[in-house]
Amino acid sequence: MKVKSYTSRQYVIKGLIIIIGLSFIVRLFILQVPKNSYKLSAENNVLRYMTDYPPRGLIYDRNGNLLVYNEPAYDLMVIPGQLSTFDTLELCNIIKISLSDFRNRLQKAKKYSRFKPSLFLEQISRQDYAYLAEKLFKYEGFFVQARTLRKYTGSIAAHTLGYVGEVTQKEIDRDDYYQLGDYIGKSGIEKSYESLLRGQKGVSVKVVDVHNREKGKFMDGSLDTVSVPGSNIQITIDSELQQYGEMLMENKIGSIVAIEPSSGEILALVTSPSYDPNLLVGRIRSINYAALASDSLNPLMNRAIMGTYSPGSTFKILNALIALQENVLTPETRYDCQGPETRPIRCSHHHVTPLELHDAIMHSCNPFFWKTFRSIITNPNYSTTKEAYTQWRKYAIKAGFGTKFNTDIPFELSGNISPAEYYDNVYGENHWTALTIRSLSIGQGEILVTPLQMANFACIVANWGYYFPPHLLRNIYGTEGPNRVQFRQKTANIDMQYFSPIVAAMNDVVDAPYGTAHWVNIPDIKICGKTGTVENPHGKDHSTFIAFAPRENPKIALAVIVENSGFGSTWAAPIASLMIEKYLTGEIKRVWIEDRLLNSNLLNRK
Repeated sequence: MKVKSYTSRQYVIKGLIIIIGLSFIVRLFILQVPKNSYKLSAENNVLRYMTDYPPRGLIYDRNGNLLVYNEPAYDLMVIPGQLSTFDTLELCNIIKISLSDFRNRLQKAKKYSRFKPSLFLEQISRQDYAYLAEKLFKYEGFFVQARTLRKYTGSIAAHTLGYVGEVTQKEIDRDDYYQLGDYIGKSGIEKSYESLLRGQKGVSVKVVDVHNREKGKFMDGSLDTVSVPGSNIQITIDSELQQYGEMLMENKIGSIVAIEPSSGEILALVTSPSYDPNLLVGRIRSINYAALASDSLNPLMNRAIMGTYSPGSTFKILNALIALQENVLTPETRYDCQGPETRPIRCSHHHVTPLELHDAIMHSCNPFFWKTFRSIITNPNYSTTKEAYTQWRKYAIKAGFGTKFNTDIPFELSGNISPAEYYDNVYGENHWTALTIRSLSIGQGEILVTPLQMANFACIVANWGYYFPPHLLRNIYGTEGPNRVQFRQKTANIDMQYFSPIVAAMNDVVDAPYGTAHWVNIPDIKICGKTGTVENPHGKDHSTFIAFAPRENPKIALAVIVENSGFGSTWAAPIASLMIEKYLTGEIKRVWIEDRLLNSNLLNRK
């Protein structure tokens, strides 16, 4: 019987043992000689990865005035797994929190991770940090992360600038740039241009001893990365005009939107009541936010872009333009009016009759525009009321109503221009006529617009048929200097020729003795405007006014709405005229009008 030889196998086994042994020897050599981890362990040192947060970009107004800057602040971070015995009460006194608050914060940190750093207390001031830094060695597991706080040079444009707050878990899930404790733009410009303003984070790897003291950079900083500061930006707001508008709107509810017609750049975006943006900075932010949120006047609401109103008589301008474009109206067309006795829509006052388009705009004659609207809806070029109405609605949408501009203005509302199907559902298909929806002829009924949309429409008229989408960003400052932001021109689909009689009539609204806003005219400045008095089912009428100036080569177009205040000529028109005077001349000569507005209080008028 032949015996098998296992000699060859023993060589294989011996070879495997040698290879495994050599691998262990090499590994131990790597761990103990070239690498620093053995040294760190031997000296009870640890590595700490410190995020190098970049300063957020600065924000300037259109004239180069600084609006938002940064101020140093410090976050207290904690690694729960590294905590040892320490005087808890002493630390609470240093950082000025209660013992119960301390325990709650520590419990939250432990839930996040016992071995990863997390935010324990945010935004410690420079003064408090100076004292904490002297004692920090006593609190193993705690360390300080340098940050910056947003600061504001003034108390204006809170809604436009927005504010910065701590990221939520949803925001972290959406963008892996962020980690727990990071800050992010929550509203306004801070939100719209977060990716520009935030910059790029860096990291610094440091060696820390058992007493929580930094021993230096790991591997001489070869693993560190440098943060990149956020981009500085220039916004379109004129801070002086913005501040003046906010002064005029004190003790009033409403808004002012002013736009440069030739660019769509927003010059002022005033909402009232407002608040000081510095209230939403630092550790007091949550307390102040809760107080503002509970205020019955709702100062957190940006009425300029979120307030929706019936436009009232300002909408008559669009109806006139549509009728001219559809060839159902000419500048010479005359309709009669019997004043308040007229039916089905009465006029607010008696005036010359019959009257043509020019005087109808100047007197804001309701019956004239009801009959104009009826001619649009009964246009024989369309086979049904629904078809004619749908065409009317297309014009309104093209003029910027019932839609969002989708530029850089967060949280804007679209308002409402109801589709024909809405009336089918309410009245039944083929069971509604021009008479059914007659309120639309004078800017009432289902129409809802924002002040931003009204100001943009004023730009359309100022430009004789086109506009640039309203926006807030003017320049981005990069390494090669400012980069101007431009938007593509849009048209309202109304021929230029039809704007001539409209502009002439709007000029006489302010300049002619019988114009509805004649008392707010400015010598040597041709203002084109249209008053509106908006019926308000919840109280006193709203005062509205749209305008642009000067008539030739307009520099500013704007819309003003003052809630619960009455006629458009009483409050909105003088506010608009003062804004125009301030922007075009730099000073106010009609001080009697200014004094009346600055000393008025309309908050209790309902």
